[in-house]
Parts: sequence; structure tokens; C-alpha cells
Amino acid sequence: MLKQSIESEGQDMKVKEDVAYLRGLAEGLEIAKEGKNGKVIEKMIVTLDKFADAINRLQDENEELREYIEGVDSDLADMYEDMEELEENIDDIYDELEDMEEDIEDLYECECDCDCEDEDDDDYGYIEMECPYCGELVEIDEDELYDDDLDIVCPYCEEVILSSEDFDDECEDGCCSCEGCCGEDEE
Repeated sequence: MLKQSIESEGQDMKVKEDVAYLRGLAEGLEIAKEGKNGKVIEKMIVTLDKFADAINRLQDENEELREYIEGVDSDLADMYEDMEELEENIDDIYDELEDMEEDIEDLYECECDCDCEDEDDDDYGYIEMECPYCGELVEIDEDELYDDDLDIVCPYCEEVILSSEDFDDECEDGCCSCEGCCGEDEE
């Protein structure tokens, strides 16, 4: 590409030199500018000179565009490399996550020959509860129900639909006061 640019630049200079040579030749041959032939030749030389200037301008603009395109191409290549590196990193992260999931499964894997693994899987899960405020079904992790500081918030209306404070009304013997089994009246 550089060789073509140098050759083109040399040709542009040659055109300019050729026009200057023609002008000198016309003056050296004393072609009268007032005569019919002289006027035509002078006009041709002026036109050729304008062509040479236009070619030089176009060559300069072409060179600027070529440099700009090469810069964009280089930036694009860098972005492509960065994207490939990012994809590799994402793949590595997914692989690490899979390994972590396997490690977690191994931690909870039963070593005995019983069916307790299957039973454990059924012990905990999700329950659905209808929000009393908006009526949407909310999935609640059953493990959260055993938390002392329980505050389940509806993801739709953001109201607290279940709280540990709801369970603080227990009787002395551990039952809830809704049945009145402890002998105290509900207020």
C-alpha cells in the first residue's frame, strides 16, 4: 500500500512537472497567446494545471482517508480481541460456577446406602402465598420461614406479607392464641 502511495505521489509530481514543461515549451516556442492556436494551447495548459492541482488535492484527501480507515480497522481489531478475551473470561466464570455447584452438591451428598438424599430434596422447597394486598402469588423459600427475623416482602407491591412479629403471640405452652387453649381471651 505504501509503495502505491509513493508511486502515485511520484506520478502526481510528474504531471505537475509535465504541465510546467509544456508552459515553458509554449513560451520558448513563442506561441502567441493572442493567436487562435496560442489561445487554445494556453487554455489547455491552464486546464492541465488545474487537473494536476485537483489530482494533488484528491491524493492528499485519499491519504487522510486511508490513514483514518487504517486507524478504525486497528481499533476494530483491538475491540475484537477484547471481545474474544471477554468471552473466554465468561466461559471461565461459567466453568468455575459449575465446579462450585458440584462442590456444593458433594457437600450435601449422603455417604450411606439409604434413600435420605431423595428425602432431603423433598424437605425444603418453595411455597406459594397469595399477597393479601395485591393478590399476586409470591414464592417463599421454605428455609426463610425458620428465620428468627422474618420479613417477607411482596416483590410486586413491596408490602410486608409475613413477619416474625406475626408469630410473637404464642401462649405459654407454645401454641398460638387463636384457639384460646391457654385460657386467655383473645383481644
